[in-house]
Amino acid sequence: MAISDWPVCDRPREKLLQRGPHALSDAELLAIFLRTGVAGLSAVDLARQVLGRFGNLRALLEADCRAFCSVRGLGTAKYAQLQAVLEMARRHLLENLQRHDTLQNPRDTRRYLTARLRSHPYEVFACLFLDNRHRVIACEELFRGTIDGASVHPREVVRRSLHHNAAAVILAHNHPSGVAEPSEADRRLTRRLRDALGLIDVRVLDHLVIGDGEAVSFAERGLL
Repeated sequence: MAISDWPVCDRPREKLLQRGPHALSDAELLAIFLRTGVAGLSAVDLARQVLGRFGNLRALLEADCRAFCSVRGLGTAKYAQLQAVLEMARRHLLENLQRHDTLQNPRDTRRYLTARLRSHPYEVFACLFLDNRHRVIACEELFRGTIDGASVHPREVVRRSLHHNAAAVILAHNHPSGVAEPSEADRRLTRRLRDALGLIDVRVLDHLVIGDGEAVSFAERGLL
């Protein structure tokens, strides 16, 4: 049965407008994104099939282009559309940070850095550069590595801090393994960066290690 033949209250789009997006299942939300189904499948049926193929919504959202486009009913246009939606969500989180003092919004800081770094299959080291009121000036991914690690150069972190005239930074990197527990190498690197940035009067406010669904804070652990 086509979705247009469903009772109005059960149609995903109408349900969203009446009750809000939180009232929809993953399949219903995905169906709105897909807009149409394929021969023999409504958009909701296709959405359920796609989620079954990937296992869950997160795996679908983090799939690469090849895996995404290998599924019937999807393609490069839908992949590009999805990536645009995800990037808009990340930029929305960053804009929220830029309007406020990050020390007053630690939850938003974690959410943004998790959204930006969690899905990478390799280690990425990023810096949030802050002004003297701890408002975000910029966020940059400075180093990328393999599954085992990234080579981080303190000189480059210092150079970018001077470029932005930053008064403080928040460091962050992901662990592709999903385990957010800081390693001894992470601790040594943090001390090196803290000491190097201290020479130019830039404070390291925190270092977040992004894992699978969690972020460990050096500041909260008393490791700074």
